[in-house]
Amino acid sequence: MKTIDKKSLTLKTLNKSNIWDVQESDIFRMLEAAEKDADIKDNIRHYIDIVKSAFDLEEIKTERPEVAKKYEARGYKTGTMRAADGHEMNIAIKKRPIMRVTDLTYENIRHITAEKLMEVLDRNFGGGWDSLSQSIQDIIQSGFDISTTTLPKDRLHKPGGMYEKKVADGFAVLEIPKGAWIEAIFAKLKPETEKPHVKYDEDMAKKYGSDDEDDDEDLPEERDTYSDPDDDDFDEDKLTEESYRTTIEADPEDLDLAAEDVTDDDDY
Repeated sequence: MKTIDKKSLTLKTLNKSNIWDVQESDIFRMLEAAEKDADIKDNIRHYIDIVKSAFDLEEIKTERPEVAKKYEARGYKTGTMRAADGHEMNIAIKKRPIMRVTDLTYENIRHITAEKLMEVLDRNFGGGWDSLSQSIQDIIQSGFDISTTTLPKDRLHKPGGMYEKKVADGFAVLEIPKGAWIEAIFAKLKPETEKPHVKYDEDMAKKYGSDDEDDDEDLPEERDTYSDPDDDDFDEDKLTEESYRTTIEADPEDLDLAAEDVTDDDDY
């Protein structure tokens, strides 16, 4: 999980992604510091909207201490902040928990651990990876490498098998019983990647016409060799385990392709 220096964050540097790295005490610290910044005071509603993307924030409209204690009993932290009109108000803040798969977003998915993800998945369903909606799968896979396998109970933990290799490689695992079989879901946080910055020299600019920055149609395309077959990568053990499951649904008769007639060139 990505870690940041919380003390370096201010309301001005908060966004809907890094907001998930801070806690209630950090928000109160930022609010206090913001009282000295005229720009923040003029746009305080904008910054509060960012805070609310990850925190429940409520105004305490009474000075009675027993009301604040009730909020604190529910896990809130209480304090004060300066409102847009300049008056001081009492507020209660609580970090929004990620408990269900519907709590997962593109903004927070990289701010939880693989173990936390397994807890969320285990708490929300028992049907396996395929029971998740495509949108939830896309969110999870934007932050984690995911793989699954379904095997008989007595084969899942076979020495040297997929389970052992994945765990050794740092994957967290969730086991979902399915009768005499078990589906194992493996998850590992993806490393941070930066988009490459391509610098064109003057010759390329002249050749491909860089005057129009939005016109990329004439740029040369690089050949994607990622999916090229590699006979050296054949893994017999992997074939044995993963052959228990297929993602192809088709009528066997549809796969029986008839041979095409071949006509000699001399017949034309």
